[in-house]
Amino acid sequence: MNFTKSYTKSSFVYSNPIAFIFLALLTCPLYGQVKPKANLTPSVYHLWHSARLDRVSPDENWASYKVLYENSKDTLFVRNIHNNSTYVFPAGGQGIFTNNSFFVCQSGSQIAIQNLKTGNREMITGIKEFAYSKETDRLIAIRSSKEQGETLIIRSLIKSNSKEIADVRNFKLSPKGHHLLLEIKRHTTNEIALVDLKKINEKKQLAIDTANQFDNFTWQKNGEALAFVSQSGEQEIKSLVYYIIAANKRYELVLAANSYFSNNLSISGRATTPIEISDDLQRITFSLQNKPVISNSKPKSNVEVWNMNDKLTFKKNMNYVNYNLVPPVAMWIPNLDQIIQINSEELPDLMITRNFDYAVLSSPSAYAPQFEQYGPRDFYIKDLKTQQKTLILKKHPYDPRYPNLSPDGKYFVYFKGKDWWVYDISAKTHLNLTISLGESFKGKTDGWVPESAFGNPGWSIGDKEIILYDQYDIWAITPDGKSFRRLTKGRELGITYRIAREPNKVGQNVVFSGLVVDAFDLSKDLFLLARGKDEKTGYYRWNVKTAEQQIIYGNSKVDDLNYNGSRKKIFFSEQKFDLSPRLVSTTHSSTPKVFFESNPQQKDYFWGKSELITYQNSKGVALKGALFYPANYDPKIKYPMVVDIYELKSSNLHKYENPGYETSSINPSVLNSQGYFVFMPDIQLLEGSPGVSATDCVIASTKKVIEKGVVDPSRIGLVGHSLGGYETAFIITQTNLFATAIASGGITDLISFYHTINPYTGEPDMWRFKNQQWNMGGSPYELPELYKANSPIAHVQNVQTPVLLWTGKSDSQVDPHQTMEFYLALRRLGKKGIMLQYPNEGHALLDSENRKDLTNRMLDWFNYFLKDDKSIEWIAKGTAPVPVN
Repeated sequence: MNFTKSYTKSSFVYSNPIAFIFLALLTCPLYGQVKPKANLTPSVYHLWHSARLDRVSPDENWASYKVLYENSKDTLFVRNIHNNSTYVFPAGGQGIFTNNSFFVCQSGSQIAIQNLKTGNREMITGIKEFAYSKETDRLIAIRSSKEQGETLIIRSLIKSNSKEIADVRNFKLSPKGHHLLLEIKRHTTNEIALVDLKKINEKKQLAIDTANQFDNFTWQKNGEALAFVSQSGEQEIKSLVYYIIAANKRYELVLAANSYFSNNLSISGRATTPIEISDDLQRITFSLQNKPVISNSKPKSNVEVWNMNDKLTFKKNMNYVNYNLVPPVAMWIPNLDQIIQINSEELPDLMITRNFDYAVLSSPSAYAPQFEQYGPRDFYIKDLKTQQKTLILKKHPYDPRYPNLSPDGKYFVYFKGKDWWVYDISAKTHLNLTISLGESFKGKTDGWVPESAFGNPGWSIGDKEIILYDQYDIWAITPDGKSFRRLTKGRELGITYRIAREPNKVGQNVVFSGLVVDAFDLSKDLFLLARGKDEKTGYYRWNVKTAEQQIIYGNSKVDDLNYNGSRKKIFFSEQKFDLSPRLVSTTHSSTPKVFFESNPQQKDYFWGKSELITYQNSKGVALKGALFYPANYDPKIKYPMVVDIYELKSSNLHKYENPGYETSSINPSVLNSQGYFVFMPDIQLLEGSPGVSATDCVIASTKKVIEKGVVDPSRIGLVGHSLGGYETAFIITQTNLFATAIASGGITDLISFYHTINPYTGEPDMWRFKNQQWNMGGSPYELPELYKANSPIAHVQNVQTPVLLWTGKSDSQVDPHQTMEFYLALRRLGKKGIMLQYPNEGHALLDSENRKDLTNRMLDWFNYFLKDDKSIEWIAKGTAPVPVN
């Protein structure tokens, strides 16, 4: 086959005009000249971009990163961190560094093969997909052409030789890169073949069929075995094929010949219900489905029957039937020709140990109807050899992150009260691991739940120790509870340590309904993410000999950790509010080296700065907030200020904000450029008083900023969205501290919202109130006065603050009628305010024109009421007094 090739021997490839301008900004010597700074205006917002680390080369001399533009195609860059030689790949997808100084990435239907030593670049067109085997240093790609159809290319880059296999329409590389599973289609014949990438001229046929096709390709996690299904053109599963590579054993489960699959039962072919293979290669699990039943009868009526005693609402039940995440699951033992049913309709959710010896079963609707986000469950251990089922937890609280199984499947882990427990599956014993440690393993961890477990990132190798987090530190505890050690000393320094996320890892690994936690080798180095009480952040390297040792830590936001297998050099991103993200490399002993700085044009414009503010609420609780100064700040001037609220926002202290049009709020960089202070205080929401406690915190924190003497106390605005929208609406019913407010997408009547239902999930919104974000502690029937005391609508007559309301008319997160209720009450009382409704928009605005319109209107609103710009006609007209009869 002839490849379409092109070669370039320049360090830069200018195929994108924006990329060209961007690189010119980096390299042009004229930018070293001093020139007056300008004010930031919307006309230059498009110049800003974001940067994200992508990959690190095996020799640690090169890094790839993506530059993301607001209104143009993203661009992939590869840079030498020593001499800044750079290669540009416009619209390049995720790239791969090979073992021998090549970089490969795909853009559309072509791949670029960049030789990092010579500068030569080869382009191959017509590429459907590609992969790279690190273990054998081979590039694998499918090329499609009208003349020759689809052809698989297996190529050694260093030797520039290749092998081609015709008519391959799909492939799947084994997890460790040793083998290729191929789907070959020639005329009316479908074939599955296996290729050993160390012996590419040998191809082993695993299945061939003229009537059926093959799908649902699955590799065992170490690449030692594989499975796939055979199905008809109508996607009816005919058989399941299983092959063990080392033993050269092939098994086939033919559904029509097995009595288990009578009564219209079949294997599910959905990608969301994959096949799983046990670690010992002896068992295969698969999901089941009923064959569709075709009926010609038509229903007499499409009436919906909502029974009071239904476990789920009518709508939720429809969603549950159509999108049940855990369908019936069975296990096949090929060498015994045996099939075992694992879960059931009564206990559908399951976790399973690695060798499929045991399953943990539960039902999300065990205690339905229930009115929490996740209802309590009964948990059973099922021995898959004996089929015996044992109840181990009764009516236990559930969280998707826990309970879970240890990596080797020896222990079932759960959180109860304030402590971590383990259930030894073989010994059948429960043990509280943390009760005697004298530390709390529960606290505020996210914005939805007042308190939850700080976390269990995984175990040490062999299930020897469970790894747990308290507020500051990392613990390793043996599952018999006899030995424990605190791996870090964060409490003494006020630093929270967490195990850093593995580079390029997307999401979490879930098998059926069980979260698969990681296994860590504690005899080797760990990278830790650190965050201080003072909002300093950074990374530390930990090992058993030296404990934690600082790599980078200071007054900046450090994230996006990346490294290769050697871990000698690490790469990360660093930013401050006034420092656009820059990419950095360092070793444990070297000075950090910046190899890329984003948005160099920022230095040509006036920019704000950030400061950490500490304060106390009326209960004496120490809290903090992030204060952002106006661009070109003059200490002689007292400025207007906008207080932006939600719950915990001080972590934005070092976050760099590209100027632009936001989806739900207003950009602090934009407000700073318009001559505003922006303040983001943390709020402590107390049980039973979300509105009252938010008011307390916001007033106290705002007064603390006023004491600094930098803002005009008569020109302070308040803004909030979602929970912040609720808080804003409530606060203006309690105080006249704020000259104006913008409240959006928020609840305004706790009682009426308690009785709404999510239009998509069918879930009643009651779950938000007992012990979730609103944390009322009970229902409005039990606590009517508390619900009234914390509802903005109940105090709307007190509002003296001009307020702008807005909502997406298709908001499924917070019913837009909540905003409408508040608008109608304000209107009936003759208050000053305007409501904006955006058709076809949800909780956040997605349409770019709507986002621009919202940002401009919010700026108009603050300019009108905080800067006395009365020339804004739509506000003057909309807030003119109207007689109230």
